[in-house]
Amino acid sequence: MKITKLGHCCLLLETKGQRILTDPGSYTVDAHSQLTNVDYILYTHEHQDHYHLESLKVLIGKNPQAIIYTNDSVSELLTKEGIAHTLVRNGEAVSLGEISVVGIGEEHAQMHSSIPLSSNIGFLIDERLWYPGDAFTNPEREIEILALPVSGPWMKIGEAIDYAFLLKPKKAFPVHDGTRFGSAHNLPAKLLPANGIEFVVMAEGDSREF
Repeated sequence: MKITKLGHCCLLLETKGQRILTDPGSYTVDAHSQLTNVDYILYTHEHQDHYHLESLKVLIGKNPQAIIYTNDSVSELLTKEGIAHTLVRNGEAVSLGEISVVGIGEEHAQMHSSIPLSSNIGFLIDERLWYPGDAFTNPEREIEILALPVSGPWMKIGEAIDYAFLLKPKKAFPVHDGTRFGSAHNLPAKLLPANGIEFVVMAEGDSREF
C-alpha cells in the first residue's frame, strides 16, 4: 500500500489497482483539487478540515468515476447537493474492488462538555490501515498501520500516544497535524518505538510504501 499524505487528514492510498482519497478538506484544497484517476473518496465527518464542498465538486468534475462513502452527517450534506454517495454505518463493510473497508465508530471526540457530540466514522481499509477520523475509537481488531491523530482542539498529545499504546499497531504515522508539528511529531517518535511501534514521520507531500 502506497500512502501519500497531501496534508492534515487527506491521504491518497494506492493499493490493489485502486486509488482511495480520505477527507479532502479545506487545508489541502490546492493539492487534492488537482488529482485525477481517483476511484473512491472517504469522508469521516463534516468538519471543514475534513469536508470541503467546493473542492469536492472540482474533484467530481475531474473524477466522474469516483464513488463516495461517508457517515450520516456528510450524507445529509451531500443529499442536499444532489451528490451521489453511499452511507456507511458503524459495523458495515463495503467492497472497493478487491479492497474491504469497514466503518467503525459513531461519535466525534468531545471538544467540551458544552458542545454536543457530532458524528464521526473511522475506516479500516484492506484489513491493514486504521484511519479513525477525529476520535480515539478502539476498532477491537489487530491493527497493522495506524493513521494517528496528533493535534487538535479535541485532544492532547498524551492521549494520542496512549491510543497508539492501546492499539499496538506495527506502524503509525501522524495525521490531523495541519496546524501544528514540533512535539506533535517529536514525542511520538521518541516514545512509540520504545514500545515496539515504528513511527513514520510524514509531512505534507510525503509518500511511503507500507
